[in-house]
Amino acid sequence: MERPHFIGIGGAGMSGIAKILAQRGARVAGSDARESATADSLRELGATVHIGHAADNLAADATSVVVSSAIRADNPELARAAELGVPVVHRADALASLMNGLRAIAVAGTHGKTTTTSMLAVALTELGLDPSYAIGGDLHGPGTNALHGEGDVFVAEADESDRSFQKYDPEVAIVLNVELDHHANYASMDEIYESFQTFTGKIRPGGTLVVAADQSGAIELTNRVRAAFPELNVVTYGESEGADVRVRKVTPRGLTSEVTVERDGKLLTFTVSVPGRHYAHNAVAALAAGVALGIPAHNLASALGKYTGVGRRLQLKGEAAGVQVIDSYAHHPTEMTADLEAMRGAASESRLLVVFQPHLFSRTQELGKEMGDALALADASAVLDIYPAREDPIPGITSALIIDAARAAGADVTHVADKATVPDVIAGMAKPGDLVLTMGAGDVTDLGPQILARLSK
Repeated sequence: MERPHFIGIGGAGMSGIAKILAQRGARVAGSDARESATADSLRELGATVHIGHAADNLAADATSVVVSSAIRADNPELARAAELGVPVVHRADALASLMNGLRAIAVAGTHGKTTTTSMLAVALTELGLDPSYAIGGDLHGPGTNALHGEGDVFVAEADESDRSFQKYDPEVAIVLNVELDHHANYASMDEIYESFQTFTGKIRPGGTLVVAADQSGAIELTNRVRAAFPELNVVTYGESEGADVRVRKVTPRGLTSEVTVERDGKLLTFTVSVPGRHYAHNAVAALAAGVALGIPAHNLASALGKYTGVGRRLQLKGEAAGVQVIDSYAHHPTEMTADLEAMRGAASESRLLVVFQPHLFSRTQELGKEMGDALALADASAVLDIYPAREDPIPGITSALIIDAARAAGADVTHVADKATVPDVIAGMAKPGDLVLTMGAGDVTDLGPQILARLSK
């Protein structure tokens, strides 16, 4: 990894690894499809970033080529690597190498990974532990998704989508929830359970699994893990009566929450600077993981209050004409429901308007009805065409699946085929006091500033 070349260096996961390697002194290079703030931040660290993919981007003296599962086999830089005999390294292997020799915390789950990893990174930094971290989103404070710290703790988001999290061997692992997603890679819940069980089986001897006590998939995984690895230390958290770290109360405070937990018979109350019960549970998972590392619970609780959010996780983009615009990364029905319920609780009497962009044809095919049901929680929604990401279209699978389901659930939904018209559509709908939520894992996030600019007119 002395002179690595990253194909798709601007991606959330890839850029984090590239940043840490650059901070450790590697001569980093790579390519991405388009210019971005991430590309600029990498250049500031000394990395060479090419825009567009071409064989000539790969330097002859590169010592490795790092790829993610999103990189297609016909990529010209991959072909060039084969010609030069340059080793190809998967993103997960690169991240695993960064954690070698450190006390690693790996945060896994179908939802909430980025938030929980971010909460841990902020809290451990606040406590002076100077952790390294690799996250799928930019922290509001430092404004970055990755950092090489001088401490002995490494906090990493562990991605289950392509089973790559099975390559890590953490001291502490968190499993927030287990649901069927990533349908191109998993055919059934049994495959999901097997994958998560393999991940938990890699926890270092004497390490700890922190797992949700309330979510059905996590409960099933816990039962399987306890049967397969009876020696593993398992700590459960949640509202269930038998949880080791029990959530006693979550009190909404506008766009924040106050959380009270019980651990070893003692009550502890702290503030979470994001709204919603699911974010409160993320904070409790972070608390339990930190305690598993030996950090006093009351110190962690205070430090978690310093977390102010992460990009795209109910991120306030601004306000214009009395309308607040907030960005959400939610793209799975469970995430959509959680964020919409959180915003409904924070909105009081305000109307909630949603701009939703479905992500992936395979996910829409499997979960389109549930996405539509979730949109019924909004007062009105504009639904865009499907963002394909790495997938080719599936015949007959369009946003109509979601729109029809939403209307059947009683939702007020409009299909917007041209993304460029969204600011005008929202300006025609919004009134002072309304909340507008841009939602999805694709480029819908770009619309927030555009909507604000249109509203300001």
